[in-house]
Amino acid sequence: MATKKQIIIPIVILAAGIAAMAVFSSMKKPPEEKAEVDNTPIVAVSDISVTPMTLEVNSYGMVTPKYETELIAQVNGEIVELSDTFLRGGFVKKNQLLARIDPNDYQAALIDAQASMATARAALEKEVAQGKVAEREWKQITDTSPTELSLRKPQLAQELARVKAAQASVLRAERNLERTEIRAPYDAMINSRNIGLGSFVGVGTKIGHVLATATAEIRLPVADNQLEFLANQGVNAKVNLFGKYAGKDTQWSATIKRNEGVIDNKSRMGYLVAELNDPYQLNNNTEKEITPLRFGSYVNAKIVGNNIAQATSVPRHLVVNGKVAILDSDSRLHYVVIDIVRQQGSNVIVANGLLEGDRLIVSALDYPVNGMKLALVGDETQLEEKEVEEDDTQMASNKESGE
Repeated sequence: MATKKQIIIPIVILAAGIAAMAVFSSMKKPPEEKAEVDNTPIVAVSDISVTPMTLEVNSYGMVTPKYETELIAQVNGEIVELSDTFLRGGFVKKNQLLARIDPNDYQAALIDAQASMATARAALEKEVAQGKVAEREWKQITDTSPTELSLRKPQLAQELARVKAAQASVLRAERNLERTEIRAPYDAMINSRNIGLGSFVGVGTKIGHVLATATAEIRLPVADNQLEFLANQGVNAKVNLFGKYAGKDTQWSATIKRNEGVIDNKSRMGYLVAELNDPYQLNNNTEKEITPLRFGSYVNAKIVGNNIAQATSVPRHLVVNGKVAILDSDSRLHYVVIDIVRQQGSNVIVANGLLEGDRLIVSALDYPVNGMKLALVGDETQLEEKEVEEDDTQMASNKESGE
C-alpha cells in the first residue's frame, strides 16, 4: 500500500511544473498583429479644363508671286541702254525703263510713215476739191444725169483708203518705236536677266523674267475631310504662316482667297490659295518693322477654322469605344460617353461629355470595373507616411517598455 509521502511528492512535482509553465507563458511576447493590406488600385488623374476652342487645319506650301512675266523682245535691234536696277534681285516700279533697243531705224520708219500720211492727206484734199468742181459743172448740164465716175466719187474713196493705210503705217511705226523700250509691267522684282549691253536681240528673244511684288500666293494642300472644320470651305479664312527668316522663327498673316475646286490625281488633296499683300514690305508706311516673306520660302500654315463654345483636348489612347474613364467624387471608376469633334495629332477634341474639374484617369488599370473603388497616387503616399509614423511610435513604445 502506498505511503502518504509517495502520494504527496508526485502531486507537488506536477503543481511545480504547472506553475513554471504558467510563469514562462506569461514572459512570452504575444505575436504581433499583421497590418491589414489595402489592395485598392492606385491611379493617376488629370484635371479637365473646358474652354472655348478654335479649330485649326494644318498645311504647308511654297511662297510664289501671284503674277510673273517673261519679258520678250518684240522688235529687232541692239541693246544700247540697261537700267542699273535691271539685275537679279532688283526692285523696279511699274513702267520703269529696264532696257532700250537701238531706236534709230524705228524713228526713221516713223518719219517715213508720217510723210506718206501727209502725201495721202494732200491727195485726198485735192480729190475732194476736184469732186466739188465736177459737181458744179454737172449742175449746169440739164439734159442728162451725172454718173458716180463723173462726180469722181470712186477716186475720192481711193484717196480716203490711202489716207487710212498711211495712218495704220504711222501707228505701226509708233508702236514699234515704243517697243524699243523694255519697261516693267508692274511693281516687280527682277528674277533673271538674259541680255547684256550691246547684245543683239530679235523678235521672240527672252529679255528677262520679273515677279510681281504686290501679292504673294501660297498653295496649301488640304485633305477633303478637313474642309468640314472650315467655314465656307476655307474661303476668306485667316491663315498663320510659320517659317524662318535669317535663321529666326517668324510668323506672318495671310488670307484664303479661293478654293481651286479640284482634287489632285496624285496626292488626292485639294488646294486652298492664300494671299499676302506686299510680301517684301516695300510699301510699309508704319514705323513697325515687319519681316519680309521671300518668294521661294517654305512655310507651315495653320488655317483658322470653326469655333466651339466649350471643348477640351484628351489623349487619343485614353478613349475606348467612345468612352473615357474618370474618377468621381466618391473615388470610384466611372465611364463617360464623349462627343469627339475631330482627331488632332495624338489627341482628340471633345465637345460634350466632360465637365470642368472632372478627373480624367490617365494611368492603366488591369481589370477595370465600372464603379470600383480607386485611390489616387497622392493618397498612397499619405498612407505610407502614416504607416511609417505609426511604426516609429510603436518602436519608441517598445524601447521604453524594455527599459
